[in-house]
Amino acid sequence: MNARAAEPEVGVMPPAGHPGAERYGPTPVENPALGEVFTHAPGCTPQALDAVLNDAARALPGWAAMSLDTRRERLLACHHVLLAAVDPMSELLTGEQGKPLHRARDEVRLAADWFAETARLDLAPERLVDEPGARIGLERVPHGVVAAIAPSNYPVLLAVCKIAPALLAGNTVVLKPSPDTPMSSLMMGELLGEVLPPGTFTVVGGGTELGARLTVHPAVRLVSFTGSVGTGRAIARQAAADLKRVVLELGGNDAAIVLPGTDAAAVAADLFASAMTNSGQFCAAVKRVYAPRGQHRQLAEAMAESARSAVVGDGLDPATEYGPLVSRAGRDRVAGMVEEAVRSGAQCLAGGHVPEGPGYFYPPTVVTGLPPGSRLEEEEQFGPVVPVIPYDDPAEAIGRANASPYGLGLSLWGDEDRAQALAELPQCGTVWLNTHGDLRHDVPFGGHRHSGIGVEYGHWGLLEYTQLKVHHIALRQADREMS
Repeated sequence: MNARAAEPEVGVMPPAGHPGAERYGPTPVENPALGEVFTHAPGCTPQALDAVLNDAARALPGWAAMSLDTRRERLLACHHVLLAAVDPMSELLTGEQGKPLHRARDEVRLAADWFAETARLDLAPERLVDEPGARIGLERVPHGVVAAIAPSNYPVLLAVCKIAPALLAGNTVVLKPSPDTPMSSLMMGELLGEVLPPGTFTVVGGGTELGARLTVHPAVRLVSFTGSVGTGRAIARQAAADLKRVVLELGGNDAAIVLPGTDAAAVAADLFASAMTNSGQFCAAVKRVYAPRGQHRQLAEAMAESARSAVVGDGLDPATEYGPLVSRAGRDRVAGMVEEAVRSGAQCLAGGHVPEGPGYFYPPTVVTGLPPGSRLEEEEQFGPVVPVIPYDDPAEAIGRANASPYGLGLSLWGDEDRAQALAELPQCGTVWLNTHGDLRHDVPFGGHRHSGIGVEYGHWGLLEYTQLKVHHIALRQADREMS
């Protein structure tokens, strides 16, 4: 299936015949490599959303009553059905998101595997008290209907990171993908609908208005969102009115700190790759690099050399290393931040301009000479731009990193013992040593302060989709004698 040549055969969610399905209208979806519409997605009306959520609420008791082993089997079926659709879904993903096709395949495969890895997790009841007068146990039960709101940078994977644990815990799920990248999620909804009971998982398409309605709907008991701080705040306010639970992964402005005496040439390539992951559209990418004053220029030049040799282009071209930004608005924001820095006296050693031609491309860009207080240091650019900033003492660099309202991650590069001695100072959810943004299915991931509420991934992420229920049995004398 060619993602640019023809409209993909992706079905409307909910399927034909569902109450309100006829109210879905097409909305344009752009190919960011071309900057033009390549297909249309169904849009969800308020009436259709009500019908979907009512179905999810009706499906909840039956799904929650299934044994954990049965739900595991259904998650494994989701794993298999996604693996079988890697090629068509990847082409669709590249068409709407822009990432290189081999990266899109990686994402879909990882999403499929995430179902399998999640299926291995356990939610066994716990015995808290077992004494002559009482027997007290603890179990984890579902919240109910979960609203999952996914971003555009990894639309399939980051949706599955919510869907899989929510389903395993016994919740039903309604997914709203980003309006920039709805098609791969709609395809996933069709595929998973083949192996999940009706109403258990549904995909709805729409923008901010639909997301707000989804968040406040009385059927929803937990909202799991990945995206901007501003939208996260709005969701938290809306959810608070009904005391809904929230899981919010709100991005970061991650710093990488190169320690004195580190071989700048040896770490430059890894730092560059960590900054440019998914064309910089990755919450845990390196967003700024701090280096010793005597070494920062050498490091910046080495990273600029990587930037100049990078191949930027259409994700369907096998030679492409980095695709476009997902939208014109994202590209223009990145370009504006760089232009503002240059006007203030900064220098671009590589990149720093919007290329001619169609599409929302921006070249890998390395910036030095950034004045204090620049947005490019203090805000998350979410694009292929990295400033290299000098410091005089590692504690100073960590202090500048901590001054950010974000607190997602930070990395220390250099001697392991020295890095470990400093690792307690960063105020963030993850501290990496000699790597950055290395996320795993079995390790919790979340941030401090404005980077979010709650965690995702692994057993800890699964627990976010559950609530505690205590069983307290008071044993009478006769019961104690029999036991």
